[in-house]
Amino acid sequence: MRAHIFVSGMVQGVGYRNFVMRKAAAMGVKGWIKNLEAGHVEAVLVGEKDNVVSLIEYCKRGPPFARVIDFELRWEDGDDAFESFSIV
Repeated sequence: MRAHIFVSGMVQGVGYRNFVMRKAAAMGVKGWIKNLEAGHVEAVLVGEKDNVVSLIEYCKRGPPFARVIDFELRWEDGDDAFESFSIV
């Protein structure tokens, strides 16, 4: 399963990317996450459906100091061969 997400709110400078990376590694989800210039975060999550769906729920909440205001999810086709989850 592959999900492409865009998150806005207070998601930069609060450990959001590291939070998602740790959760992804624990769940066996591969892909990447990055900050965007406008203060948003973008990520691609690839893995077993249940794990990706669980990680999406963590992404909607974020770490304690984050405040997610808007969350956009796109399910995509693709079988990217990511070896791990990384911050780009």
